[in-house]
Amino acid sequence: MAQKRPGDANRKVVAENRKARFNYEIEDTLEAGIVLTGTEVKALRLGKSMIAESYASFEGGELWLINSYVPEYLQANRFNHEPRRRRKLLIHKREMARLSDAVSKDGKTIVPLRLYFNEDGRAKLELALARGKKLHDKRETERKRDWDRQKARLLKTAG
Repeated sequence: MAQKRPGDANRKVVAENRKARFNYEIEDTLEAGIVLTGTEVKALRLGKSMIAESYASFEGGELWLINSYVPEYLQANRFNHEPRRRRKLLIHKREMARLSDAVSKDGKTIVPLRLYFNEDGRAKLELALARGKKLHDKRETERKRDWDRQKARLLKTAG
């Protein structure tokens, strides 16, 4: 079961990348702002977006969220946004430099974990600096998860 963090009660999670923790070894997480248009914010509030296949990339000295899906807002008519457009991420220069070094030198990846609205109603993206797991690491994670489930079942029947 996922651990609750302080402040999670005030967050309205819009999209979550559940597969990221299975495919990647998460080393560090950080919160980033995201530049959105008005129709994107309204569509996000409906909670039908996806970030499962998206990733963050450095281009032109800026950090961009690529391949995230925010569906069109039906009431927007002709002023709608493009569902899979690139979205700029807002982080401090020091964090950007640290992430850029880790990606270029260490071969790590920047993966979005969850998209949510914070206490102030602003859309935020939780990013993770991660290293891709090998197949044997994924198998080990699966074995551990199965054992934890089996152990919980045994304790439930015995207790």
